[in-house]
Amino acid sequence: MSKVTVVGAGNVGATCANVLVTCGIADEVVLLDIKEGVSEGKAMDIMQTASILNINTTLKGVTNDYAATAGSDVVVITSGIPRKPGMTREELIGVNAGIVKSVTEQLLKYSPDAIIICISNPMDTMTYLIHKTSGLPKNRIIGMGGALDSARFKYNLANALQANPTEVEGIVIGGHGDTTMIPLVRYAAYRGVPASNYLDEATLEKVAADTMVGGATLTKLLGTSAWYAPGAAGAQMVKAVLHNEKKLISCSALLEGEYGESDLCIGVPAIIGRNGIEKIVEFDLNEQEKELFKKSAEAVHKTNAALNC
Repeated sequence: MSKVTVVGAGNVGATCANVLVTCGIADEVVLLDIKEGVSEGKAMDIMQTASILNINTTLKGVTNDYAATAGSDVVVITSGIPRKPGMTREELIGVNAGIVKSVTEQLLKYSPDAIIICISNPMDTMTYLIHKTSGLPKNRIIGMGGALDSARFKYNLANALQANPTEVEGIVIGGHGDTTMIPLVRYAAYRGVPASNYLDEATLEKVAADTMVGGATLTKLLGTSAWYAPGAAGAQMVKAVLHNEKKLISCSALLEGEYGESDLCIGVPAIIGRNGIEKIVEFDLNEQEKELFKKSAEAVHKTNAALNC
């Protein structure tokens, strides 16, 4: 029996729980939120699709009841507040750091062996915070960002190629931000053939540029942050762990010399399986890609400096 807890019943957390349930990824899912009735209501709404969609997973919504999360194999943290008008980046980090630290402590109290997937923003920095304050081995803490960025890259590639998105390969590394992510265009492929065989340089550059502003584009269209793809990306990572898929997924991982960086969580390709991050895969980057990664790392280090840990 597999059990997953999703903390935060906002759009991203509720979507993640919905995908976990409708796709039968886990046997039991707990959706927890601090606001009275929200997680219970969303869980009820999702479970009322059970007879329609032939769902066998159980979903329970709870308000701040961490005892209900006991024995979770994987926990997904989406908690935190969005940046408000007049709020500095440092203030946002301070508020969300306090939330994520408290949530992590409560989760580990009841599920000491759980693998943690962090979606809370700023994602790389919050993943780093969990590493610095939880005392867990590095394989058990995974930041989701690269999985989402790579999905957006493949979406844009598929559109440019007029191809099925499931037959397109693309991966994004670096920080989870508009100016820090690095779509690896050189590694993009369509059924094993380099995408550059089909698309000219200008088109590939546009695909990369559109990927980098993918989140901002959706925020402009929707008036708020996206949630379907982020929630699904979180569920994809849960599935890779629970089903021991040994899947190559870009994720925010703690580096200890890989890619020339240390004491930093940033997006890199990794094998995800039952033990969490089972291996960080070092791609052979060219000089331009190395320089971009170095600049991205510097930006994430700078953001991390706002943490008091």
